[in-house]
Amino acid sequence: MNYPNGIKKIFKINTSNRGMTLEQDLNDTNLYYRNNDIAVIYKKPTPITINKVDYKSRKDAVIKEAHFIIPSTTDYNGIYKGLYIDFEAKETRKNYFPLANIHNHQIEHLRKIRKCGGIGFIIVRFVLKNNTYLLEIDKIDKFLDNSNRKSIPEEYFIKEGYLIKQGYNPYLDYLKIVDIIKESEK
Repeated sequence: MNYPNGIKKIFKINTSNRGMTLEQDLNDTNLYYRNNDIAVIYKKPTPITINKVDYKSRKDAVIKEAHFIIPSTTDYNGIYKGLYIDFEAKETRKNYFPLANIHNHQIEHLRKIRKCGGIGFIIVRFVLKNNTYLLEIDKIDKFLDNSNRKSIPEEYFIKEGYLIKQGYNPYLDYLKIVDIIKESEK
């Protein structure tokens, strides 16, 4: 940039956030929702049992061995406008979403959420194109019922899902899509 007094200044473009993961984007979005009293949605911790701990001191304790108690359900859950929300978040570096990336017990969990009146879905980011989609459990079931494929192509997300547009605050406003889904159910 050239300033009027003849000083030239070169600005470097900050690319430090380009590699942000979907999980971090969702955590930041959910923090924004909580801080602005929009929704209360949290990432669920993975249930583990600790077997061995190295106690050098209380503040320097290090877990040396642990194992999963039970298979976890999904990544996130919470409440928005009195509605229970539950979803799994995944990234893929391909132009399809491998079904092996989501477990049968997670699909069954999302079905139960839907059956009980909540909203269950997956959020998938296609990393190479940096496109993030929300796909409801009903659309996942539709795909599973009508296909023998071991993956869901991005085209299916484009056709049957919702593109989550990136913004400033919140970065991934997926609750706009939840509003669209609820409105379409009326």
